Amino acid sequence: MLTLFTTPKPFQGHINIIQRNALKSWTLLHPDVEVILFGDDEGAAEVAAELRIRHEPFAQRHESGMKYLDYIFDRGQELAQREVVCYANCDIILTPDFSRAVERVRAARRRFLLVGHRWDADISAPVDFSDPEWASKVQRTAAEANDRKNEWFIDYFCFPRGLYSGQVPPLLIGRTWWDNFLLWKARDLGASVVDASTMFRAVHQNHDYGYHPKGRDGVWSDELSKRNSDLAGGGKNVCNLLDVTARLTRGGRLRPVRFRRRRWQIKNWAATTTAWRAWEKIWYRLLDLTYDTRHSTGLTRQGFARARARLGK
Repeated sequence: MLTLFTTPKPFQGHINIIQRNALKSWTLLHPDVEVILFGDDEGAAEVAAELRIRHEPFAQRHESGMKYLDYIFDRGQELAQREVVCYANCDIILTPDFSRAVERVRAARRRFLLVGHRWDADISAPVDFSDPEWASKVQRTAAEANDRKNEWFIDYFCFPRGLYSGQVPPLLIGRTWWDNFLLWKARDLGASVVDASTMFRAVHQNHDYGYHPKGRDGVWSDELSKRNSDLAGGGKNVCNLLDVTARLTRGGRLRPVRFRRRRWQIKNWAATTTAWRAWEKIWYRLLDLTYDTRHSTGLTRQGFARARARLGK
């Protein structure tokens, strides 16, 4: 059904706990799930053996030690035994609603990229996966934290195997822009970019940025992030979740986005983001609330087109 692949940080301290939580949750998504862990980071081999997932010790690295996204994406697609693959950051807990979202999109689109918002939550202890209610409890923790990150934070990318083969430049994981480049590239390749945020909540386990000497600011602004920006066209070849072409509803319906933002027509992109986000929230909430009424009465784009055709216009 699905192959997930990722690369971790060293399994130490709190990072050890949250990475184990994430990887274990993936193995429980569906009976037919494969997980591939790239890298020779401390503890990776032991955790892979414990969770019975595939371990690929080699991951091509930059001289700084950071791993190359293109190698992991190309090799992950090459090794995958399933037709649909997903790269996810190794601190993201996925629950079974995710596999249902994948199935819905796969049935409706041949070429797609499934993405979505993440919800940040403080999780400091191992999740009790022996509890049949583990998924709902994790989701409740995220709901109570109520910290959905904005459209720039994208932590999972699900797509048909081969979509990105040979298409990713040597961006570095662990710095900025690579996730936004992947959205842009999917659109550039003609794939449907689908937001699953309403149907599924991806839970990001909060952590510090102790792996960078300057903390979070360093991760966002150092020379390696600038390098990623240059490889992404100086920031031109990037998209975010305002640029999706379709959305999954809570019930699993796939709805095209008709009024999506045209970034290339906006002169001051940053200044419009807040206003657009507010308008988008109101508009799509209104569409969701009126969906059944509009479709039962024919008050849809297709309904108006048929009426115009009958009138000979």
